[in-house]
Amino acid sequence: MTEALFILLIVIITALAFDFTNGFHDTANAMATSIATGALKPKVAVALSAVLNFVGAFLSIEVALTVSNKVVNIQGADGSPIPALMGTPILTVVFAGLVGGILWNLVTGCSDCRPPPRTPSSAA
Repeated sequence: MTEALFILLIVIITALAFDFTNGFHDTANAMATSIATGALKPKVAVALSAVLNFVGAFLSIEVALTVSNKVVNIQGADGSPIPALMGTPILTVVFAGLVGGILWNLVTGCSDCRPPPRTPSSAA
């Protein structure tokens, strides 16, 4: 197994983990009303959200284009990747973006998981 193939497998696994953590936000926001009103059972709502979240990733590439053209300059004038970045370097950039997204999802998606703030000892 070559180094690039190994990194590609790691990137694919990380992308699946990102999609899973991204579902924390999407499911809570999109399905809360349907569950609260009784229109959908929780299991059906979560399954529907999972399918739609997966399909949605293939419907639009606008965010990816903005990042690759404006934020990180990884494309040449013709839209193809810069040759020097092909292989391991481009996979490393994608991996770093996925890890950043996972960390963001975990930090911002688990606000209910944090312990309550401590009461000052003077209030006790």
